Amino acid sequence: MNTGSDEPREVAVAPDEQSGEKSDKAHDEQGLGSRAPEFIKSRRLLHLSWQVLVFVIGLAVVVAGIIMLPLPGPGWVVIFGGMAIWATEFVWAQLVLRWTKRKVTEAAQRALDPRVRRRNIILTSIGLVIIGAILGVYLWKFGFEMPWNIKDQ
Repeated sequence: MNTGSDEPREVAVAPDEQSGEKSDKAHDEQGLGSRAPEFIKSRRLLHLSWQVLVFVIGLAVVVAGIIMLPLPGPGWVVIFGGMAIWATEFVWAQLVLRWTKRKVTEAAQRALDPRVRRRNIILTSIGLVIIGAILGVYLWKFGFEMPWNIKDQ
């Protein structure tokens, strides 16, 4: 576990990937590291207990999200919520969360590209036509009979 430094208010800052220097973005101003209150960070045992508590709560939320992936529920949202809980205390989770946010933003920008939107509309239309044709053939051959009720093919 990353328990940070013994020096108060000392945080690690990740270098910017492109220039190799510290980034001046707004989310980097706060820096990486523990967001625990100062009275908790000032006592090593209390801080370690705090980190264990945050880890266990984040783990429970992430496991609940993983369970929700095949079951009804907002699985990915809950998993990212658990990552956000971990990110309040652990640098690795903060970096993973930043990477995820960057990738989601890039995907959203790509999805708004007119060429990509046009391609997606065309592919969706083709898929709907194929599904409609298969459904039409099924209805023509069997009517409104459910597949498990069809006998003697």
